[in-house]
Amino acid sequence: MVLSDRSIKEQLLAGRIRLEPCDPDDIQPSSVDLHLGTRFQVFRNSRYPYIDPAMEQSGLMELVEASREDPFVLHPGEFVLGATVERIVLPDDIVARLEGKSSLGRLGLLIHSTAGYVDPGWDGTLTLELSNVANLPIVLTPGMAIGQISFTQMTTPVERPYGTPGLGSKYQGQVDPTPSKSHLTR
Repeated sequence: MVLSDRSIKEQLLAGRIRLEPCDPDDIQPSSVDLHLGTRFQVFRNSRYPYIDPAMEQSGLMELVEASREDPFVLHPGEFVLGATVERIVLPDDIVARLEGKSSLGRLGLLIHSTAGYVDPGWDGTLTLELSNVANLPIVLTPGMAIGQISFTQMTTPVERPYGTPGLGSKYQGQVDPTPSKSHLTR
């Protein structure tokens, strides 16, 4: 079942779900608002003639920093990686789902392509897959509410939470927007 605001507060208070930082005003009826960090990974299009998910392509992306005074501008058709300000830590019996804010979606901003699922045992910030499907550039200001996370109680704790050795958890503990590690094997 999806946790209500009341249940989210109980889980936060008990320390079972951790969101750092967490402003109580960000707790919605069945989710918590998440905020955009300052760092972005952008493609260096001239570096490689194509993307090959099976091989490491050093320098394919470049880390850039934005600020409130100098925000990041996402152009039409552009795809970049961002990250949440919040670090999320989940226990072994709660799964989470990342979704965009409807007000931003109505402007053409998508915050994830496929990576909206947060496994039990997760610990780290969330990398956002930011796309602009509008016809005009969109200003992304660090600290803005960028998405929301909802939580679902599982029927039982999982046997192997995310981060368990041998599971192949490539992104555990990430802090910045993290490029694909699809080339790594378990």
